[in-house]
Amino acid sequence: MSQPPRRRLGRSDIAISPIGLGCMGMSDFYGTADDTKSTALLHHALDAGMNFFDTADMYGPWTNEKLLGAALRDRRDEAVIATKFGVVRTADGGFQGLNGSPDYVRSACDASLQRLGVDTIDLYYVHRLDPNVPVEDTVGAMGELVAAGKVRCIGLSEASPEQVRRAHATHPISALQTEYSMWSRDPEAEVIGLCKELGITFVAYSPLGRGFLTGSITSPDDFAPDDFRRTNPRFQGENFQKNLDLVKAVQGVAAAKGVSPAQLAIAWILAQGDHLACIPGTTKIHRFDENQAANDVVLTAEDLATLDEHLPVGAAAGDRY
Repeated sequence: MSQPPRRRLGRSDIAISPIGLGCMGMSDFYGTADDTKSTALLHHALDAGMNFFDTADMYGPWTNEKLLGAALRDRRDEAVIATKFGVVRTADGGFQGLNGSPDYVRSACDASLQRLGVDTIDLYYVHRLDPNVPVEDTVGAMGELVAAGKVRCIGLSEASPEQVRRAHATHPISALQTEYSMWSRDPEAEVIGLCKELGITFVAYSPLGRGFLTGSITSPDDFAPDDFRRTNPRFQGENFQKNLDLVKAVQGVAAAKGVSPAQLAIAWILAQGDHLACIPGTTKIHRFDENQAANDVVLTAEDLATLDEHLPVGAAAGDRY
């Protein structure tokens, strides 16, 4: 198998797979967890030459980091591990708000290092910025973790342009992770261009529209009873049908190119610039392989214009959350 492509992570010396693997769904939010299957998938990903793994302390809570750490332990040098802190949860999964205080930054990092079983976290994100703590204080503490050798580089998630600039002025930011797909195009207004200007990698999460853009979801009944998408505005009532019509347009363009809708959706993100990467999540090996094959899909200017026509900014019905 040929070596998959790599893209530089920010201005760091880290090279990542442009199509990484979001690991959240292995432990939380999308139905029942199966650690044995997930471990097999993580090993398969490494075998395929994919190196960019995304987790967070709140997934599980706390169990996803342990799963990832155990699976990658014997092959640590092959993996770029990204994790996050800042969203505080209780042991039973309840949410307790955000914490970006410097003391919390330090204690959360130590806890993540322990759960992952690693000496250094490659990319450490603040999951959501705490509105009660100045950006400079949170990012300053993250910068201290870099100086201490506990973290190689730092990132933000769902931050505004102003927050990105303030953070980057405090310590170089290597990645900004935000929801982005053909049906969530808000970052195009300012953020993607800002990342290019500052040398920050834009990491798109939910690049498949939480699975909707794959064409495999045809009814809300397709979800497990505990799947959070059952309560998501875009998957409810009239919104569901309107969004299904958007997916039909994606399916049409994909069929004409001889690729799957998922591959088209991922290739579309990577075509937006060399400073973009994405982290589609899956628990299935065949879906992982399908997603990775999008590395070889080339979209023409005509393809992009057609998709723009069918899915302009703001086309999706319903709020993201």
